[in-house]
Amino acid sequence: EKNQCYRTLPLLDELMSYFRMTNKGEEVYYYYAKTQYCMGDYYLAGYYFKRFVKNFPQSSKAEECAFNAAICMMRNSPDYYLDQSDSYKAIDEFQLFMSKYPNSLWIDSCNTLVKDLRSRLEKKSFEKAKLYFKMEKYRSAVIAFKSALSEFPDSRFKEDIMFLVLKSNYLYAENSVFTKKMERFEETIKSYHNFVDSFRNSNYFREAESFYSSSLKELEKLKLESNGI
Repeated sequence: EKNQCYRTLPLLDELMSYFRMTNKGEEVYYYYAKTQYCMGDYYLAGYYFKRFVKNFPQSSKAEECAFNAAICMMRNSPDYYLDQSDSYKAIDEFQLFMSKYPNSLWIDSCNTLVKDLRSRLEKKSFEKAKLYFKMEKYRSAVIAFKSALSEFPDSRFKEDIMFLVLKSNYLYAENSVFTKKMERFEETIKSYHNFVDSFRNSNYFREAESFYSSSLKELEKLKLESNGI
């Protein structure tokens, strides 16, 4: 209660073994998990919260511990630019909680936290694709941008993604060998139509139009060259 977790933990260590098989065991286990959380060791806290739910499924504290186990997973989730394995695990844990306790008072909190985690994953996916673009790996960038949009169809980055797919396709076509240019400029034109159909009033419209016009001109030249004219 005084938040002196470092003093609580060794005492609870002793009590854990002493009360393990008694009716006090549940309460000691609960406070042991809470103390690990208080210490900031979210991996251990998450482990003990989950073990509590497994060991004491009928406890009045089981729901709280299941929610706290998900919170621990979320606490372990790093900034978007780092590996997001823990973010996916946290989402799974929240969804498991919501399916198990559909009437819980924490359902709204779960939905909000899942939304925040998905937002982090969304940004990670977008930035990863942008990195391919910056490295001039345009084919990989197109694949990564499309993958991001497939996973997050309502992404807040959708306009940027669709424009960068168009730009990546254009630059990829422009730098391709002669035999591949035609199909790749045709792909650029398709991505242009996809973009303007969704974002006709975009600030990127003028630049998108230039890629489209250039692609049409390049296709005309390629057709003439392939016909020997």
